[in-house]
Amino acid sequence: MWNSYITGFKAYLQLEKSLAANSIEAYVRDVEKLCQYLSIKNIELQPNELTIAVFRDFLKFIIELGINNTSQARIISGLKAFFHFLEMEDLIKNNPITLIESPKVTRKIPDTLDVYEIDLMLATLDLSKDEATRNHAIIETMFSCGLRVSEVINLKLTDIYAADEFIRVIGKGNKERLVPISERALKEIDIYTNSIRNKLTIDKDCTDIIFLNRRGKRLSRVYIFLIIKEMAAIAGIKKNISPHTLRHSFATSLVEAGADLRSVQQMLGHESITTTEIYTHISKEYLHEVITNFHPRGKV
Repeated sequence: MWNSYITGFKAYLQLEKSLAANSIEAYVRDVEKLCQYLSIKNIELQPNELTIAVFRDFLKFIIELGINNTSQARIISGLKAFFHFLEMEDLIKNNPITLIESPKVTRKIPDTLDVYEIDLMLATLDLSKDEATRNHAIIETMFSCGLRVSEVINLKLTDIYAADEFIRVIGKGNKERLVPISERALKEIDIYTNSIRNKLTIDKDCTDIIFLNRRGKRLSRVYIFLIIKEMAAIAGIKKNISPHTLRHSFATSLVEAGADLRSVQQMLGHESITTTEIYTHISKEYLHEVITNFHPRGKV
């Protein structure tokens, strides 16, 4: 019965919620964690038979495994979505997990890069190599537009509106947004597409995808992660760098320059303004640093 319910839940997330495959997999993993717990504890109960006591014991179990608050909150959120689906489908009568509170999550301010550090990373590229020219265009595009790694690897030639200096981005849940793109990023894309990409034998499923590997296929998320890590290491940057760092840096630079949060929210594709508000905290840290360094009473 659990398997059939999970299959139905996956279909619901895909067809009705229009979630991406990665998000669906994450939700299913959360449900599977509960199933694994029940198996370990030899608890042979169906979803409609679970009680609040079972959920509390499960939460205690994942805490004892050393899973942090953020991951605990995500697991509980995934389970609540699953049992909400069962409730909507009249597959359960009671939904005791609604009484379980998620642990408090402290929002950590992410590392960011300034323009000087971005330029240091770009300077590590040997532009006599084809992949370096492509990687230069990728970094400029991600930093210019605040793209998620999944968005940049799926960016299409037909998504570029060069004359208007905008790109169309398909984000989470297949939601579409328009984002301004800098002249510099457009120039790097143009150099790559005209001098490197047009020489490739392109896979039939990737004819419209901009950034490709040497076999003419779509790049992977892991590959983007690895090249950014490598560039940061060669540049001597000691921060915890990932593709998402470029997105954080994009948003932070806008907020620090005075951009309003609603505009930043729209460009990032955040569903909630609350997600965007983390950048106001980064900006406050920046302003405090400015006072400390430059105000005559800023230093003791």
